[in-house]
Amino acid sequence: MTYKISVPLMILSAACLCLGQLVWKIMQDYNYIYLIGGFSIYVTGAIAMLIAYRYGELSVLQPINSVSYVFAAIIAIFFLQEKINAINFAGIALIIGGVIIIGTNNK
Repeated sequence: MTYKISVPLMILSAACLCLGQLVWKIMQDYNYIYLIGGFSIYVTGAIAMLIAYRYGELSVLQPINSVSYVFAAIIAIFFLQEKINAINFAGIALIIGGVIIIGTNNK
C-alpha cells in the first residue's frame, strides 16, 4: 500500500473536517458565506479521506483519523480561547504518539 500518499491525505482530511466545523461554529445569523465556506472545506476533507482509503488500509488509516481530536483541541485553544487541563493534554499526547507509531510502522 502507498502510505506516503494515504497517511498525509488522512491527516489533511482530519484538518479540513475540523476547520469546516469551526467555520460552522463561528457562523452568525446563518450567514450563507460561512455555511458554503464550511461546507466546501468539509467536503474537501471528505474527498481527501476517500482518496486516502483507496491507497491505504482501513485498519491503519482510521486510527490516524483520530488526529482530528488534536486539531479540534488546537482550534479550540487558539480560535475559541478554550482552556485544556492536564488530562486533556495527556490524551492529546497519547493520540499523537499512537498516530506516529501507526503511521511510521506501516510503510
